[in-house]
Amino acid sequence: MSNLKVIISGGGTGGHIFPAISIANAVKKLLPETEILFVGAEGKMEMEKVPAAGYKIVGLPVAGFQRKLTLRNLSFPFKLINSLQKAKKIINDFKPDVVVGVGGYASGPVLRIASRSGIPTLLQEQNSFPGVTNRILAKKARKICVAYENMERFFNKKKILITGNPVRNNLLSEVDKKEAAEFWNLDVNKKTILVIGGSLGARSVNNGILAGIDQLPEDCQVIWQTGKFYFEEMKSKLPELLKARVLVTDFISRMDMAFAISDVVVSRAGASSISELALLAKPSIFIPSPNVSEDHQTKNAMALVNKDAAMMIKDTDVNKLIVEATSLAKNEDKCHALSDNIKTMAKPNAAIDIANEVIDLAKNKK
Repeated sequence: MSNLKVIISGGGTGGHIFPAISIANAVKKLLPETEILFVGAEGKMEMEKVPAAGYKIVGLPVAGFQRKLTLRNLSFPFKLINSLQKAKKIINDFKPDVVVGVGGYASGPVLRIASRSGIPTLLQEQNSFPGVTNRILAKKARKICVAYENMERFFNKKKILITGNPVRNNLLSEVDKKEAAEFWNLDVNKKTILVIGGSLGARSVNNGILAGIDQLPEDCQVIWQTGKFYFEEMKSKLPELLKARVLVTDFISRMDMAFAISDVVVSRAGASSISELALLAKPSIFIPSPNVSEDHQTKNAMALVNKDAAMMIKDTDVNKLIVEATSLAKNEDKCHALSDNIKTMAKPNAAIDIANEVIDLAKNKK
């Protein structure tokens, strides 16, 4: 048959974008001649990250419906209709063999039009509790690739495949702790806590770190990724005496170096973050974001806490974060237990497994 054509749709956050790019890379690895087109939401992070990864992307004017009363909701139906029309044109022009949805605003219109047009669709559901859009799209999807067990509560059991979530390829580079310590100009003999609040940052996590940072023991150090919105503020508020042991940065481009030196990782409980930490077997403390639909990050975190594979701190309790994180870093038995248990949840072949399903759907369209 002629070269396969694949549309991958979705984005909004790194948690959707990086798995999408990993799937695309895996498809190209299996079938290098495949044509891949991304469809994202105008003004969102994918419009920058996807071209940087070497793929073409088209944007839709779609936006989310705000749960609180706001004037922005008045434009929602117009943007949705416009996005459906644009999605139809994209699909008619590109003529994909299969469409993949990874979550995010753009997934809805594209998968809806694809299903209506008889094009097979595959959903990649990253969370333990799917959002409303994916539950609707799942009814027409041919395959649903998930990362958690018991997802038949939400989806047709016959369509479900437990593949895990794809992770960024560059995380698994062979970096030792000494090399990482030199990269960050930190002390290889001190316990290191890595704090990652997501690509945009998290105000409550940053404030929690700031509130407790003066309790950081002498034998501990911190790599603190604030996110670009909070970087200048947090850096200016950090006590001068702690600057040698607390590295403040807005964005971490070398996550492999960050993970290599870290003894404990503090993170939001997004699905991609959890999958990466499972693959790397890192002792972790999750702080679920309260600002996500269906409180799905708490459900993600609890799926690990219930298996003694991670610890969790509520967003309202972030002021005790430094004390909890340093206590865990010094408790080697607890760190080993968390590491061993989270590793059992890792799915290192997720991207290739999903790519094989994508190719199989494309080749067997009817």
